[in-house]
Amino acid sequence: METLKFKTTIKCGGCIATVTPVLNNLDGVQKWEVDTANPDKVLTVDTNKGLNPNEVISALKAKGFQAEVIK
Repeated sequence: METLKFKTTIKCGGCIATVTPVLNNLDGVQKWEVDTANPDKVLTVDTNKGLNPNEVISALKAKGFQAEVIK
Protein backbone atom coordinates (compact mmCIF):
# COMPACT_ATOMS: atom_id res chain seq x y z
CA MET A 1 0.00 0.00 0.00
CA GLU A 2 1.16 3.50 -0.79
CA THR A 3 0.19 6.67 1.03
CA LEU A 4 -0.02 9.97 -0.81
CA LYS A 5 -0.26 13.30 0.99
CA PHE A 6 -1.42 16.60 -0.44
CA LYS A 7 -1.63 20.17 0.80
CA THR A 8 -5.14 21.29 -0.19
CA THR A 9 -7.71 24.05 0.02
CA ILE A 10 -10.32 21.70 1.49
CA LYS A 11 -11.40 23.63 4.59
CA CYS A 12 -14.65 22.30 6.02
CA GLY A 13 -17.32 19.63 6.04
CA GLY A 14 -19.04 21.23 3.06
CA CYS A 15 -15.82 21.04 1.08
CA ILE A 16 -15.38 17.40 2.08
CA ALA A 17 -18.94 16.66 0.94
CA THR A 18 -18.10 18.21 -2.44
CA VAL A 19 -14.95 16.13 -3.00
CA THR A 20 -16.26 12.86 -1.54
CA PRO A 21 -17.85 11.57 -4.78
CA VAL A 22 -14.77 12.23 -6.90
CA LEU A 23 -12.30 10.80 -4.41
CA ASN A 24 -14.48 7.75 -3.74
CA ASN A 25 -14.70 7.05 -7.47
CA LEU A 26 -11.00 7.45 -8.28
CA ASP A 27 -9.60 4.09 -9.36
CA GLY A 28 -7.06 2.82 -6.86
CA VAL A 29 -8.16 4.83 -3.81
CA GLN A 30 -8.50 2.54 -0.79
CA LYS A 31 -9.14 5.18 1.85
CA TRP A 32 -8.80 8.93 2.18
CA GLU A 33 -9.18 11.58 4.82
CA VAL A 34 -8.63 15.30 5.21
CA ASP A 35 -7.14 16.87 8.33
CA THR A 36 -8.98 20.20 8.32
CA ALA A 37 -7.40 21.12 11.68
CA ASN A 38 -3.96 21.15 10.06
CA PRO A 39 -3.07 24.58 8.60
CA ASP A 40 -2.12 22.84 5.32
CA LYS A 41 -5.49 20.96 5.20
CA VAL A 42 -3.66 17.72 4.52
CA LEU A 43 -5.40 15.13 2.36
CA THR A 44 -4.08 11.60 2.95
CA VAL A 45 -4.88 8.98 0.31
CA ASP A 46 -4.11 5.28 0.74
CA THR A 47 -3.78 3.39 -2.55
CA ASN A 48 -2.65 -0.06 -3.61
CA LYS A 49 -2.67 0.45 -7.37
CA GLY A 50 0.06 3.02 -7.89
CA LEU A 51 -2.35 5.92 -8.16
CA ASN A 52 -0.77 8.85 -9.99
CA PRO A 53 -0.84 11.93 -7.72
CA ASN A 54 -1.82 14.05 -10.73
CA GLU A 55 -5.12 12.13 -10.93
CA VAL A 56 -6.00 13.29 -7.41
CA ILE A 57 -4.90 16.86 -8.17
CA SER A 58 -6.97 16.94 -11.38
CA ALA A 59 -10.05 15.49 -9.65
CA LEU A 60 -9.88 18.10 -6.91
CA LYS A 61 -9.25 20.90 -9.42
CA ALA A 62 -12.39 19.88 -11.32
CA LYS A 63 -14.33 20.54 -8.11
CA GLY A 64 -12.65 23.89 -7.51
CA PHE A 65 -9.97 22.90 -5.03
CA GLN A 66 -6.21 23.16 -5.25
CA ALA A 67 -3.80 20.46 -4.14
CA GLU A 68 -0.09 19.91 -4.24
CA VAL A 69 1.92 16.84 -3.31
CA ILE A 70 3.67 16.88 0.05
CA LYS A 71 6.97 15.04 -0.16
